Amino acid sequence: MAFTIAVGGDHAGFEYKQNIINLLKQQGHTVQDFGPHSNASVDYPDHVHPLAKAIENKEADFGILICGSGNGVAITANKHAQIRAALCWLPELAQLARSHNNANVLCIPARFISEEVAHQMVQEFLVTPFEGGRHQTRVSKMTC
Repeated sequence: MAFTIAVGGDHAGFEYKQNIINLLKQQGHTVQDFGPHSNASVDYPDHVHPLAKAIENKEADFGILICGSGNGVAITANKHAQIRAALCWLPELAQLARSHNNANVLCIPARFISEEVAHQMVQEFLVTPFEGGRHQTRVSKMTC
């Protein structure tokens, strides 16, 4: 199944972002690139907020955010009520974020994982369905 995927982050995640965009396009997904568009220093909220709004407005199915630690982009994205951004560093965590938490944004810590692991996480995130059931009850209680 092909998705529309919003991708963004900061300068520390720029190279990974470019490679992930190429991977997604090769797999037939539509990609919205929210920047940055170089490895020059940027303020990640300038890229995260528009990406989150695109998901909230149903202009994208999922989001992928990449920065040095993954924390800044995750914290910023999760300020949006309809966003469930998950910071992951293993493919198994990306799978659980989708299946148990219905995460709609994958946050990747580029300075702490290999590009190969990042690609595996993207794959797990995109192919894993939300299980619903008991997990839906919990997800429904997340928004303040």
